[in-house]
Amino acid sequence: MNQSAVKIQDICGIGVMTAVTAVMAQISIPMPMGVPMTMQTFAVTLAAIVLGPGRGAASLFIYLLLGAVGVPVFAGFSGGMASLVGPTGGFLLSFPLMAFVIGLGVKNRQKKGMFVLFLVLGTALNYAVGVLMFCLLMGSSVAAALTACVLPFLPTAVIKAVLASVLGLQIRTRLAAAFQWT
Repeated sequence: MNQSAVKIQDICGIGVMTAVTAVMAQISIPMPMGVPMTMQTFAVTLAAIVLGPGRGAASLFIYLLLGAVGVPVFAGFSGGMASLVGPTGGFLLSFPLMAFVIGLGVKNRQKKGMFVLFLVLGTALNYAVGVLMFCLLMGSSVAAALTACVLPFLPTAVIKAVLASVLGLQIRTRLAAAFQWT
C-alpha cells in the first residue's frame, strides 16, 4: 500500500473518531455537583483502542480545538473556551493524554496485563487532571472533589471501559485486516 493511502486512512480515522466523540458527548445526564455524566470517556477509550496512541490523541486534540473555537461539540451542545477553563475543563483537557496512554496499552496488549494497566492509568489520569482543576477553580478539598467528580462515575466508567474495549478491539482487528492498519 502506498504512503498516501495510509495518510488518507489516518485522516479519515481521526476525523471519524472526532465526530464520534462529539456525538457521544451529547449523551449526557446532568449531575448535582455540575459534572455531567456523558459518553465522552467511552468515545475517548474507543478512539484510543481503534486508532492507537498517536492517532487517538490527535482525534481528541482536534475535538478540543473544535470546542475551543466555539463549535458545540461538548456536552449539552456547548463549546467555547469557557468549557475548557471552567470547573470541569480538566476532564476535557486530559482527553488527548488519556487516549495516548490507553493507546500505548493497545500497542503493548500482547504483554500480559499491559492493556488493562494502561486502560486504568488513562482513566485515572482523566480523573486526576479533572479533580485537580475542579479543586483549583472551586476552592474545593480533594475529598469533596472526589465525592463530586469521581465516586458517582466509577460504576459507569468500568462499564464504558469494558464495552469500548470489546468494540474497539473488534473494530481495530477488522481495520487491520482490511487496510493493513497498525
